[in-house]
Amino acid sequence: MAAQDRASHPEQEAEPPLGGRALGRRRFLGYVLAAPTLTVAARIGADALAATPAVAAAPAAAPAVVPSLPGPAEILDLNDLLTAAALPTANLITIRLDPDGTAHFALPRAEVGQGITTSTAMIVAEELDLPVERVRVTLADARPELLFNQLTGGSNTTVSTFTPIRVAAAVARDRLLRAAALELGEAVSTLTAKAGVITSAAGVRLTYGELAVKAAALTDGQVAVTLKDPDDFTVIGTSQRRLDALAAVTGRKTFAMDVRVPDALPTMVCRPPTINGTVRSVDNLAEVAAMPGITDVATVSTGVAVRGRTFGQCIDAVRALKVTWGPGTAEGASDATVLEKLRRAELPLVVPPLDLLTKAVDVRFTFHFASNGALETNCAVADVRPGSAEIWASLKSPIVAQEKIALQLGLPVSAVKVHVTEGGGSFGRKLFHDAAGEAAEISQAMGKPVRLMWHRTDDFRQGRTHPMSTSRVRATYALGEVLTYEQRHTSVATDFGHGVGEIITSEAAKLPVANLTFSETMFQLTQSSPYHFGVTTQLLSEVDHGFNTGSMRNIYSPNVRTAQELVVDALAARMGRDPLAFRRRFLKDERTRAVLDKVAEVGRWGRQMEPGTAQGIAVHPEYHSVVAVLAEIDCRPATTGRKVPDACTGPRVTKVVCAVDVGLAVNPRGLEAQMMGGISDGIALTLTSGLHLKDGHFLESSWDNYFYTRQWNTPPELEIVVMPSTGDKPGGAGELAVAAAAAAVACAYGRATGTMPTTFPVNHTAPLTFTPLPTVPPIPAAPTDGRDRVL
Repeated sequence: MAAQDRASHPEQEAEPPLGGRALGRRRFLGYVLAAPTLTVAARIGADALAATPAVAAAPAAAPAVVPSLPGPAEILDLNDLLTAAALPTANLITIRLDPDGTAHFALPRAEVGQGITTSTAMIVAEELDLPVERVRVTLADARPELLFNQLTGGSNTTVSTFTPIRVAAAVARDRLLRAAALELGEAVSTLTAKAGVITSAAGVRLTYGELAVKAAALTDGQVAVTLKDPDDFTVIGTSQRRLDALAAVTGRKTFAMDVRVPDALPTMVCRPPTINGTVRSVDNLAEVAAMPGITDVATVSTGVAVRGRTFGQCIDAVRALKVTWGPGTAEGASDATVLEKLRRAELPLVVPPLDLLTKAVDVRFTFHFASNGALETNCAVADVRPGSAEIWASLKSPIVAQEKIALQLGLPVSAVKVHVTEGGGSFGRKLFHDAAGEAAEISQAMGKPVRLMWHRTDDFRQGRTHPMSTSRVRATYALGEVLTYEQRHTSVATDFGHGVGEIITSEAAKLPVANLTFSETMFQLTQSSPYHFGVTTQLLSEVDHGFNTGSMRNIYSPNVRTAQELVVDALAARMGRDPLAFRRRFLKDERTRAVLDKVAEVGRWGRQMEPGTAQGIAVHPEYHSVVAVLAEIDCRPATTGRKVPDACTGPRVTKVVCAVDVGLAVNPRGLEAQMMGGISDGIALTLTSGLHLKDGHFLESSWDNYFYTRQWNTPPELEIVVMPSTGDKPGGAGELAVAAAAAAVACAYGRATGTMPTTFPVNHTAPLTFTPLPTVPPIPAAPTDGRDRVL
């Protein structure tokens, strides 16, 4: 009987306290939590801090190079900050093992297509010795107690959760082994755990499911565990297909619009003709309310909401509304007026070129607004009732959403439930809860649950954009050395109203002075130069808060890096050096040099090419990872003049080679997919994808005229090389490829045409290839010639 009791509660046989023993590199503390079935968590404290990426040492200078001091992001970057902020609540994130042998983990991050549910399942499976398909990763509801530990951004998910998840899984495995030892009457050291089964030396087998209840604890307890040596990994580092792949291609994944809430009917909003315009009056409200299928019409802060039986009926009602609109926050603004503001706000350069002693490359680059529209438009389901509210949406900062919606509705935070659904893309936009907050407002106004969906045109004209910016760069050089590098990046203000995951920093980021401070901090924590270019300064200035902006698969890096790499090419040309050799000489570290060498080798850098075609090359370090991209482009008239119906053609990128080093790649296949997506983003930003601002609104209104990288602009040759592991922890990867790809394509374009591009996308100043749709009504009529548009 005593043996049976001990088997039911193996904490009685737990290993003794550590006392004065120091924790080793792989030795951590975790918790076994009181629960009906085995439930475990990582421990907070100094041992967890050891899991954060190491602080970078000052980069070594190459011989005969004027060294640069390390920038702030080389010492402590945004990813480090987010990882450290998440540690204090790591013990609140738990793994549960059920009697059927399945491990459950509610991930406090957002799955928006980047594959983190798969990589997270791999981490759990590795340390728990459980098949990946036996791990169920779901998305956690908003949990205010997690504070900074429920923010999806800064390529931080895998970095910040990697060790806490491993510790919790290791605690579970250790607990199961101890329970099995008591059940079998054998020493733990004689047992082996593999694929969810514990086997004794005599061949007796017990499944995890059989031990799940026996391994549970009556009270919380602290235990010490040793994590696997990376040399023993059998899951981490192997290429795995996405666990949700079948559900995605068969339409079984549950996005916000798939959530079924009783009586939650389709809802859309008639939006103003200019950015953030206001409603003055609705002239035919009763007439629209009487239209077929329409159940409700209500004026809200963002326009006039209509609720109907179908989305088609909602579109008809939106088009029928006659609204008198007030001015917006960017009234009368155009590309030219914003560009003038940016130039006036540019911070001065300090180092003058001294003609007798030094020479200089001095260039100003312009980057136009870009749409932050993902494939899935903004959408949310809301059910607001007297005294309570329930929201379903894809949210990367759900705590902020919960807290702000509670304030908006006049409810306590505990009365607002926010469920995080999977998202069909994000690129930073879902850091904001625009749709969730709007759905809650509409549901409260109508007194009924709603299924709010933005039209694609809403997304392009009123949604989040990557801000317009300029980058002024001056680099001085003499006697074959770069002496100074100055970059003054001036941008329409980036909205950081999401804060770092909770309402205090969210509100602080909106204050006039704090906003600029917040932005400058973000700039310094994300921007670094990979080159020894002597005295190096990179500074940010911001203007104009009248636009709905946000990060777009990065904050400043694509624009800043593109400007720098083009200047690097110009410096190499002025000094008579090959662009590859020039970069190799001035690079700060060997990891960056290794990925550069790899793309040069695989892509056959310097090979003979036809006139009008060329190669470009670029590198980008970010969040303890590095990437290099080699791109080949065809700018010959036969290519740029090709005709594709309803398309913007121009130059075509014909080949891309990408080499990436993220330290430890959890899922190389997933990493390759991330790089492919980032490369497509980079091609688009450099060549074709930009918004035209005129009279306070954007002219683009659909994918028909916002020219993201299409099939005919995608390189026929694309190769991704995942470098061998250079560490035992992962670095950031989600945003990594965008900046390097954009820069490499820009450099290739400059070499093919003989002229450095300075305006992006390069087609922005060309005559429009489409006729802009009207802004009233705000939603266009459904096309009737869809079949004619199929190529």
